[in-house]
Amino acid sequence: MSRALSVAAVAAAAALALTACSSSSSNPLGSSGSSSRVTIGSANFPENVLLASIYSQALQAKGIKVDEKFNIGSREVLYGQIKDGSLAILPEYNGALLAYLDPKSTAATTDDVNAALAKELPSSLGILNSASAEDKDSLTVSKATADKDNLKTIADLAPLAGQFTIGGQPEFKSRREQQFKDAYGLNFKEWKPTADTTANAIKDGTLQVGDVFTTDPRIVSLGLVALTDPKNVFGAQNVTPLINKSKVNDTETGVLNAVSAKLDTAGLTALMKRVSVDKDDPSAVAKDWVKSNGLG
Repeated sequence: MSRALSVAAVAAAAALALTACSSSSSNPLGSSGSSSRVTIGSANFPENVLLASIYSQALQAKGIKVDEKFNIGSREVLYGQIKDGSLAILPEYNGALLAYLDPKSTAATTDDVNAALAKELPSSLGILNSASAEDKDSLTVSKATADKDNLKTIADLAPLAGQFTIGGQPEFKSRREQQFKDAYGLNFKEWKPTADTTANAIKDGTLQVGDVFTTDPRIVSLGLVALTDPKNVFGAQNVTPLINKSKVNDTETGVLNAVSAKLDTAGLTALMKRVSVDKDDPSAVAKDWVKSNGLG
């Protein structure tokens, strides 16, 4: 299933009420792309607020003034605001953005998705370097199962799938069963609809394999292992800044790319545990990350 910002429902109301941060209206950058400040926005779910805060604080650490407009809403609203220049920067997920712009696209790898986006975006908009961090579906197992059966990739499941029960959202089987057969030769013993209880069902042994988003903090808190997907069945969902080109200069671009170069999936998952499980303030979590990565 496509991420498409679908994790918004997870604790969004409680977490974002504390972290939403709207500032005064931004000073538009000139057409040359130079100015004293930029405006960065976020969608209305905790992970995107956290990412926006990370990019914002890295910019501020370099003396760049930033107006933060977090917890705005859905992609439909955000895309309109970055197109009209109300926002200069938005942390996006490349695969989900491409699905929004071109629902029929079959691009799956990071490079292919970004190449397709370059063609689909209007000339006023652009994407910067993608982070290796991805918030996407994964086939996930317990650490005990991974260690016992030496599981690192989805391909490693092939000789064991007939013994394993797999679970996920109710539509997971219809969307993915044939893809797993075609790409990896997987034939699971049983498919169970488990929805939001999937991670817990893996931990308690009800499932041996489940569809869990790669930045779900329960991967950390429950000690689970997300298997890598070398054949890109799930498709790329890299964290990728979307910018209005007239609003972002070369210095700001360099800072944003430096942040993306440091963001990986395991690190983002650990940060999300602090936000969603430990209930730490996203701004404080972002500050710690920026400082510990030498960006502040």
